[in-house]
Amino acid sequence: MSDRPDMSPSGTINRMPVTPEPVRYAVTRLTLPIQPVRNFQPLYEAAVPMYPHADVAALVSRQAPWSEMIEFIDAAAPNGFLIYFRNDVQPVMSLAGDNADCISYLMGNHTIAERMFRHDPRAMLYAPLHTVIWEDADGSAWFTVDQPSTQFGSLGIPEVAKVGVELDRKLATLLEVLEVSVPDVLIA
Repeated sequence: MSDRPDMSPSGTINRMPVTPEPVRYAVTRLTLPIQPVRNFQPLYEAAVPMYPHADVAALVSRQAPWSEMIEFIDAAAPNGFLIYFRNDVQPVMSLAGDNADCISYLMGNHTIAERMFRHDPRAMLYAPLHTVIWEDADGSAWFTVDQPSTQFGSLGIPEVAKVGVELDRKLATLLEVLEVSVPDVLIA
């Protein structure tokens, strides 16, 4: 095992253990009932707005201070999350004869992700979060996401794990806004 230095934005160097050995860990997947996919989609996309790419690119271009980025994203993401990517899967899958409706997303907040990145860039394996709104064979609709704390906690870094728990709480708040049942594991 070797150590590789990681430079944080504050200029401090963190030591991050790196090993080529496989790591097994458990993830808690949450699948929650929702209203029909195409009814839930506009509610979800209103609560989690699209990532403001041009505005963020402008901040990067002029090398704005990080505090300005945080202030901007806090205003742009009223429920703490932005949609970085949306994939309406159904039209493509219907070509193969599959009828289930499904839209997948990458949902996150890069100002929160940075608080993990500074300790271990591998946190970007799980940030942004993958979410899916989908329909089963019976026509019931579901929202599925992996519990953030179980993903980020797998890195074994207390500072990263702490942010993962914070993301659990933010996800719970988002679910409340969307009037979706909040699993106890998100608020325990």
